[in-house]
Amino acid sequence: MKIIPKNPIEIAKMRAAGRVAALTLDAVTPLVRAGISTLELNDFCANFMAQHGAVPATLGYKGYPAASCISVNNVVCHGIPSANEILRDGDILNIDVTALLDGFHGDTSRMYGVGNIAPAAQTLMRTTYAAMMAGIETIHSGSYLSAIGNALGPVAEAKGYGVVREYCGHGLGRKFHEDPQVLHYANTEFATTRLRAGTTLTVEPMINTGTWRTRLHDDGWRVTTADGGLSAQYEHTVLVTETGYELLTASPAGYTQWPYA
Repeated sequence: MKIIPKNPIEIAKMRAAGRVAALTLDAVTPLVRAGISTLELNDFCANFMAQHGAVPATLGYKGYPAASCISVNNVVCHGIPSANEILRDGDILNIDVTALLDGFHGDTSRMYGVGNIAPAAQTLMRTTYAAMMAGIETIHSGSYLSAIGNALGPVAEAKGYGVVREYCGHGLGRKFHEDPQVLHYANTEFATTRLRAGTTLTVEPMINTGTWRTRLHDDGWRVTTADGGLSAQYEHTVLVTETGYELLTASPAGYTQWPYA
């Protein structure tokens, strides 16, 4: 594994890409309502990124057909937007966008609720956000990579939830996916790997109400929970600093977790 920290010019470009990604999720927020299709949400995100000089990095990436991933209810990740997928009252969904701007990537996702959300689903979303932040708060120059999962996983597991293991966070910069891998469950795989200031990576836990196991569908992209339970995810692009971290995809509107004021 080769982790290469970014220089100040590259970090500035990462900030700019991250801001466009965060602005995209801010802007799509009021559109998330019953009766809209996930394709309409996708197209809005694509147009918004284009208006801000960015390209949706997911479109065409390894053959992926859309400008965003929109994962509804029991879809863990990589939900392909569709004109036939219409949001209904009570749905929860994750919208995941990656803006490619001036050669660098900003990757982020948030949970949204449609109408009246069941208490159990609300708890899942709150816990997922808390787990993500518990992992992020371990980050600083010299911290161990494994500390992220070691702090994050128990927050979810204390509620009886499963932390998805087949998919993880990742480094990013000029490349969409680069070293390091970021595991979201308690682990020893990277117990000796230290983070250095200037490293940029994503923390993006996928948390299920039941088992952590998942099912990959025939389209090669859509992943659902193995037991049909709900799944939730939040994601930030994070810069490692000397004293801590910087969220490169923090919401300019101040949106942190659902419900968004």
